[in-house]
Order: sequence, then C-alpha cells, then structure tokens
Amino acid sequence: MLRNLEAKLGGLVEGAFGRAFKTNVQPVELAHKLAKEMEDNQMVSVSRVYVPNHYRVFLSPEDREQFSSYEPALRKELSDYLLEHARQEGLALTSRPQIELHTDERLDLGEFGIQAQLLAPPEEIEEPGAPPTPAPSAGDFGHTMVYSSDREARRLEPALDRRQAFLIGDDRRSALQGDRAVIGRSRDCDVVLSDPNVSRRHAEVRRGEEGWSVIDLDSTNGVKVNGRRVDQAPLRPGDRIRIGVTDLTFELE
Repeated sequence: MLRNLEAKLGGLVEGAFGRAFKTNVQPVELAHKLAKEMEDNQMVSVSRVYVPNHYRVFLSPEDREQFSSYEPALRKELSDYLLEHARQEGLALTSRPQIELHTDERLDLGEFGIQAQLLAPPEEIEEPGAPPTPAPSAGDFGHTMVYSSDREARRLEPALDRRQAFLIGDDRRSALQGDRAVIGRSRDCDVVLSDPNVSRRHAEVRRGEEGWSVIDLDSTNGVKVNGRRVDQAPLRPGDRIRIGVTDLTFELE
C-alpha cells in the first residue's frame, strides 16, 4: 500500500504535474520527510504511541508558486500517505493528518521546512497520578526542520518580531530597547516606576520566538495582565499590565 501511495505521488511529477513543475522540491521527497518527522515526534501513552496529526510545510516563494495550482490534490495525497504510514507502523493518530503549505522567503529553491505537532493529545497519554499537561494550542508548533537534496537537514531559526515595542503609562511612553527590559523601582531598571508598591526588580518584558511576554521576577505584589494575575504571559498590542498599582499598556509600532 505504501508503494502504491509513493507511485501516486510520483505520478504527480510524471503526469500533468510534471509538465508544470520546474521546482527542485518533489512530492515524493515531501512525503518521505513528513513520515520521518512523524516518527521523530512520537508521544508514548500507557497503551499506544501517538504521532503528530498536524504538519506545516514551508517552501521558497519559487517552489510555492509551482505548487499553488495543485495544492488541494497534493495535500490530500500527502495526508493519505501519512495515514497509511501510521497504520503500517502501528502508530496512533488522534485524527486524519492535516497538511498546510506556507511560503518562507528565508528558504532557497529546493529547500523545504516541516513543523509537526500533535493537536489535542488524548488524556491517556498522561501518567497515572501525574498533573495534567495542558494541550498545545493550534499555534504552538515545535521547531522547523529544513531539508534539501544537496545538504544536511538543519533547524530553521524562527524569525523574531522586530517591531518597536512600547510600554505606555505613568505619564510617559517608554520604548523598549533590545530583546528584554526590566521594570521596577530601582534606578538600574530599564523602565523605572516610582510606585512604592513596585519591587526593586519587579518584572521583565522579553521578546522571544512567539513574540513578547511578561515575566514576574518574584515580586512582592505580583503582575496582572488584563486583570488576571500571572507568573508569565504572552503580550499582545493593547494588553494592560498592572505593576504594583501602576497600569502600563503594551503596544507595537
């Protein structure tokens, strides 16, 4: 059955698809590397071995353009391939594999990246008596592996959001420099607040792979985001951060 699916994927190149493709990325190679990512990202439960059911494939602009007219058929063939591969290998899926195609301008012609994620993992994955692990969100994908025919696989480092960030409040607008800023009462902090309810080093605002977040630095009175006390929380434009009794609004340029 796997050979039949591989033949169908090969047919995308040899038939009508082949007349259109001038790309170095071939559907068969996509299928093989998707199966590899499936096997490399297993989650062991009490009775089964679960594998990702959601895959993002990143292509260079030139490669993506060649695929654009045939994406629905290609996504279905790749999904069928992964479904059968999981059956043949005795691997469990929580749903039919979903395939997304995206463009990434950091990739060269012939390179492609894959992110794999298990969405809504079943409860039986948790060990008996262990605290429940929060299910990953739809946007919480792991690292991206980049493949090509002429070089070894590598990780694609996520592109950080380089927009200028600001904290607005306490009668001023503070531009955040670099990838992190400490908020507190100490004059050594990047954002200094005169509020006596603020600790000397109260909180840190940090830029990461998923955007900006705020982290409580073991302050006395804690940190609230939009009225909810947090130890750490992602920040979106317009979010209100309460430090002591001072309200700051997070904004991006």
